[in-house]
Amino acid sequence: MKRVVVLSLLMIVAFNFSSCKSDKKSEEKKEDTIKTKTSAVAFSLEKAQNEINFVAYKTTEKIPVGGQFNKVDIISGGEGSSIKEAINNTEFSIPVSSIFTKDTSRDFKIQKFFFGMMDNTKLLSGKLLITDETNGVAEIKMNGVTENVAFTYTIEGKVFKMEATMDIIKWNASEALASLNTACLELHKGADGVSKTWSDVALNITSTF
Repeated sequence: MKRVVVLSLLMIVAFNFSSCKSDKKSEEKKEDTIKTKTSAVAFSLEKAQNEINFVAYKTTEKIPVGGQFNKVDIISGGEGSSIKEAINNTEFSIPVSSIFTKDTSRDFKIQKFFFGMMDNTKLLSGKLLITDETNGVAEIKMNGVTENVAFTYTIEGKVFKMEATMDIIKWNASEALASLNTACLELHKGADGVSKTWSDVALNITSTF
């Protein structure tokens, strides 16, 4: 009788062990399938090397001051079988804290006296829309305002480049611009002695897939 009980227990343990192994195998197959589906996407903005450069201007002579944002998060979209498909309908956000102009003092002033004067603008968010073979529109939200910015673009090999110009007055940013100019009063003076910060900002964005 004892032998029968022992044999029964061994059979139950063996059955449970084999079923666990089969469960693990099925889970591994599911994971492999998910990985295969993810890697099947030809172009992904999240995996691309994205460079977000801008040029602002100071003094009456309009001297350019370059900078960039070192971080961009893809909120929605950003994938496709072609670069154009990956770009179109992509929603993104850019932390203003990621600004970099090679001058820590300038970075601090832009964050505090420009973005800091706006309505809850810790992020610049937006959406990219391709309209034809060379043009598109970026819906950009800043200072609680969403405005369209027309851009031109090129695709060469695996490189997408777009250029645009923003007039930040459209985002009700006159006070923020004046605040920044006051903070940089002497630095923004030209040969004529006038301190000026321009409202137009050029954008140059490159994504290398």
